[in-house]
Amino acid sequence: MSDQPKIAVIGAGAWGTAIAHLLSNKPLPVTFWARESEVIESITKERENKLFFPGFKLPANLKATGDLSEAAKGAKIVVFVVPSQFLRSVAKQAAPHFEKNTVVVCASKGIEKGTLALMSEVLLEELPEELHGALCALSGPSFAKEVAQEMPTNVTLACENRRVAKYVQEIFHRPFFRVYTSYDIVGVELGGSLKNVIAIAAGALEGMGLGYNTQAALMTRGLAEISRLGARLGANPLTFAGLSGMGDLVLTCTGALSRNRTVGIRIGKGEKVADILKDMRQVAEGVETSKSAFQLAQREKVEMPIVEQIYRVVHEGKDLKQALHDILSRELKSELE
Repeated sequence: MSDQPKIAVIGAGAWGTAIAHLLSNKPLPVTFWARESEVIESITKERENKLFFPGFKLPANLKATGDLSEAAKGAKIVVFVVPSQFLRSVAKQAAPHFEKNTVVVCASKGIEKGTLALMSEVLLEELPEELHGALCALSGPSFAKEVAQEMPTNVTLACENRRVAKYVQEIFHRPFFRVYTSYDIVGVELGGSLKNVIAIAAGALEGMGLGYNTQAALMTRGLAEISRLGARLGANPLTFAGLSGMGDLVLTCTGALSRNRTVGIRIGKGEKVADILKDMRQVAEGVETSKSAFQLAQREKVEMPIVEQIYRVVHEGKDLKQALHDILSRELKSELE
């Protein structure tokens, strides 16, 4: 593989821009696909994504385009960072333009509506079969702003092919950005998806004025729920003790930069979900994921009371205090059940 592979980053939100910034600063030739014409224009003319990630200058070797075929053509690595509910349609459009040896890295987090598919499963359905063995998933505690500020960050890259995992690990590595490899794509993806739902709950508790005891209990029991579903779906339980599990959960539940936690805080203070979402420029993945996660838990017959109550609050308008009461009044049981 070439020492200077062309890389395509598909998706121009904050995290996509941070990844493009990280890779193009290596420096590597990066083509950055954005749906929004104003993003393409601001990057091309001013070297900045003023719409979604203002304040960070992007290197000259990063090229912005609105043409998926231009972005994908000749790329040795394609990184998908689009919102989860748009991943299928974007991947379907981009896939015909991939090279036969393209490595695909999924940095999108979520569970698809309706199909209840993980993002890697969506890509496996839409990508040519010859690319399936090189599919990777990137996740872990990594706020986009802090990555762009070069604050020390650790993430996990999962891939079943060890050679590909090592190759992508080296491409993404920086002195401040440490990448660990894993072979548990399901576990890494579930941790990255479900932590957003638990973060809404954490924010809601904060918005209600509850304290550290409550937050600690929520994160611990939230991780237990994630681990139960992961075990049912074939993930390695140890994954959830790592960066893409506990690490990402703690960050998203406690960090002020977390969009999902922010949504929860506003719910906890009495705002309506529809009004909160109208004010947000970027997607809070936990909102849609709460519904998909609840349905997935039902399908797999896995008990996930926190996920269920957040689903009912966000999508059915259930009173938050009643939801908390219903969780606390559940039958007493062993912690390891």
